[in-house]
Amino acid sequence: MVKVGIAGGSGYGGAELLHILIRHPEAEISWISSHRHSGKLVSAVYPSLLGFLDSSFTSLETLSPSDLDVLFLALPHGEAMNIVPQLDGDPVIIDLSGDFRIGDPDIFEQYYKLPLSAPEHQKDFVYGLPEINRSQIRAAKRIANPGCFATATLLALYPLYEEKWIKGPVFVDAKTGSSGGGSSPSPGAHHPRRSNSLFPYRPFSHQHVPEILQILDTSERPLVFQTYSAPFIRGIFASHYMALSREATSEQVRDLYQKYYSSEYFVRWVPECPDVNYVRHSNFVDIGAATQDGFLIVWSVLDNLQKGAAGQAVQNMNLICGFSETMGLGFPPTYP
Repeated sequence: MVKVGIAGGSGYGGAELLHILIRHPEAEISWISSHRHSGKLVSAVYPSLLGFLDSSFTSLETLSPSDLDVLFLALPHGEAMNIVPQLDGDPVIIDLSGDFRIGDPDIFEQYYKLPLSAPEHQKDFVYGLPEINRSQIRAAKRIANPGCFATATLLALYPLYEEKWIKGPVFVDAKTGSSGGGSSPSPGAHHPRRSNSLFPYRPFSHQHVPEILQILDTSERPLVFQTYSAPFIRGIFASHYMALSREATSEQVRDLYQKYYSSEYFVRWVPECPDVNYVRHSNFVDIGAATQDGFLIVWSVLDNLQKGAAGQAVQNMNLICGFSETMGLGFPPTYP
């Protein structure tokens, strides 16, 4: 059993970690903090956990790193970088924020509008996208968990960039559910605004773009990336449009993705356009595509709180701890 702590356990990402780790056969939840709910029973804040967890939230100041094997940081952007310098040599750290995803301090500040207060620790963190970075993750003690949009786009485009199938720019249209805005109310996540609506935000400036550019070589195949707030709660639906550098049939496109992902449990090729309904509450990414006259559309869908956050974080924990990668995560999506 590994003793697990969660800093920021009352946010949506932290709550999703609790739901997963309660079912994990090799994890013991030993410590959970919350800024807003310190001293309250977890089940009082999340009644869905009544009878499953009798712990209370505590304050961040009670953290004793030596008592933990794995520490998940599910904190707002800018907070993890203030904690990590105090944890050298202590537990495995898996950070769900963007604090350690981007190596260049200037680029981090440009996209996150925050100064990078611990740049010397960036080199200690491995980018935690298992399907691309598995061997490095297994050997790591510090993981920067990828962003939800970045996960959807990187898994959709990685085979095409690696094989140089793309000619010219790639245009990305990515939509997210309201849970991506977090548990604290904000104008963009406010239900009366999002219900029955669709609107763009952060044109050319979304914070997940630089982590995508660190993985893909966009020097000759640039990326134009636009995000939208959609009127559903969970999910990412990303559409990727491009011209191909070679002739390719639908079968050849399928074979390319099978080459890269046929052994990946959490990446599923679908013969038609994927649907966010069929990945919700799961760690799966569904990818589909269509091609005609030298053009290609690739779609990817995932649950932003699972494969886009907490599920992927547990997948990384499994890799580091030597467990089966699917442990605690192998359940199917739920629908409706």
